[in-house]
Amino acid sequence: MQEHKPLYCWSLENAEHSNEIDLWRDSHKENCDCARAIERIIADNYDGRRLGHNLAEQVIERYGFDRVNWVLANTVQQKKGDGRFSNQNKEWAKGIYIPRDDSRWHFTVESHPGLTDLFLNQARRAWQALGLFEASHCIAESDGELDYTGQVLVMKPEVLKDSFKTPEDQLFLAESGFGCRPDALGRKVYGQFLKDGENTHFYRQDFLGVLKDEYLPEWASEKLAEIYPQEEAPEDGMHMGM
Repeated sequence: MQEHKPLYCWSLENAEHSNEIDLWRDSHKENCDCARAIERIIADNYDGRRLGHNLAEQVIERYGFDRVNWVLANTVQQKKGDGRFSNQNKEWAKGIYIPRDDSRWHFTVESHPGLTDLFLNQARRAWQALGLFEASHCIAESDGELDYTGQVLVMKPEVLKDSFKTPEDQLFLAESGFGCRPDALGRKVYGQFLKDGENTHFYRQDFLGVLKDEYLPEWASEKLAEIYPQEEAPEDGMHMGM
């Protein structure tokens, strides 16, 4: 799978304050190109009665899941009053935060809303086919009370490149760092990917939360047993939620 240009998720104002205007500009241009590509593929593959199959996968291959989702969610948010978008897709779009820049109109898909809705259905099916862990698979952290030390965490999909958007690559064993503690000022969480043992760090906000025990795959349990033999398990418990 080809490398995709990074998606800048913050506002133009934020980019100006953070001296990241070039990142914003490059991402904005790619957003616009993606929207135009969706318009073209819809126009080229609608025969007057039905929309062609597997169109979304072609655009995702070029622009990546994150950008395609971003552009489609923006489109639905901008046209939320249009009844030709399904309620399910409107609810989905609400879950994606997009800064309220005036320029977001530039990457709104202007194809027929009914056809755009069908294209969006294809994109969502392609996403669901990845079988990724979601927030529902994690222990709720309504008050930010969970200590992540020794826990199996679930990476947010948007943190991972498309080639690593797999449930196996989402699982991360948190081992140390101020970010493990909900009340600490530091946000870094140090640990390793369960899949291959690569040691690295992320920020607390990069995780959906702690994976519930019932969703822990057998291969992950075996990895944990290798890392923490029973007699060496952390006193506070390993992957015990609290």
